[in-house]
Amino acid sequence: MSPRSTPGLSPAKAVKRPSLPRQQVFRIESASDPRQNCLAYIPAVHKPDAPVFVSVHGLSINSEEHATLFAPYCEKYGVFMIAPTFDKEHFPDFQRLGRQGLGLRADEALDAVIKEFRAATKTEPAPIHLFGFSGGGQFAHRYAMAHPDHVARVVIAAAGWYTFPDRGEKFPYGLRTIRTIPDLSFDPERFLRVPMTVIVGDQDVQTEHLRITDRVNRQQGVNRLERARNWVGAMQAAARIYRLEPRVTLQTLPGGEHTFGLLMRTSALGDRVFAAMFGEPPAYKNGVHSA
Repeated sequence: MSPRSTPGLSPAKAVKRPSLPRQQVFRIESASDPRQNCLAYIPAVHKPDAPVFVSVHGLSINSEEHATLFAPYCEKYGVFMIAPTFDKEHFPDFQRLGRQGLGLRADEALDAVIKEFRAATKTEPAPIHLFGFSGGGQFAHRYAMAHPDHVARVVIAAAGWYTFPDRGEKFPYGLRTIRTIPDLSFDPERFLRVPMTVIVGDQDVQTEHLRITDRVNRQQGVNRLERARNWVGAMQAAARIYRLEPRVTLQTLPGGEHTFGLLMRTSALGDRVFAAMFGEPPAYKNGVHSA
C-alpha cells in the first residue's frame, strides 16, 4: 500500500511505507493491484482498535469530496477513514458489487484495500463501519447483505434502488443467486442482525439519474423516498419472520434533496451518519480518547 499526493488534497510527498501521514487526506494504492485505490485519513489521536469508517461515493465518483467533508468527523471521533474510488473503467457495476463481464468485483477490491490499510496502520482486524451515498448506498447495503460478518454498522443514504429480502427474486432485485456472480449468497438470519440506518431527504423525489423500470417501480416505488420507506418496511417485516428484532431504521432529512455536499453542509448529514455509527463523540483524557 503506497501513499501518493492527490491534486486538491494535502500531499503526502516524502512519506515512505509503512509511515503514513496523520490529520490529512491522502491517496493510497494497493500494492497488489494499483486499480484498487482509495483516499484515507488517520486522526491525530486514536487507539489500536479504533474503528475504520468507509465512505462510498455515488456515480459522480466524488470520493475526494466524501473524504474531505468526513475528515473532521473522523478527527473528532478518533476513527480511521477509507474512501474507495470505484472508477468507471474498472468498476462500472460497483453498485451491484460487480457482475461477470462488467468490470472488477467491487466488494473484493474493498476487502483487499481494507486488509492492506490495517496492515500498514497496525490496527486490529474488526468489522468496518460502512456508509454509502446514492450509488454508494446501493453498494453499501448489498455489501452488508452479502458480507454481514464484515460490517459492524451500515448507513445507507439516498440509494436509488435496493435488493429486497425476497428469495423469489434474482439478485440484484432479490436474494436468488445468479450465474454472473456464482459465489454470491445471502443468509437473512445473518444480515438482518446488522444495524442499518437509511437516510433520505424528504424532498428527494426527482427521477433524474434514477433507475426507472416497471419492475423496480412495482417492487419499490417511483422515487428514492418511496423506495427507502418500502425497503425499510420489507427488511423489518423479514426480521419478524425470522423472529429477530428489526435493526433497520429510517431517518428523513427535512428539506433534503439529492446532493451529497449540500446535505453535508446544510442538512447535518455528517452528524446523522456519525451519530448512527458511533453515538456521541468520545471525550479526551490525558491526550487520548477515553472511549
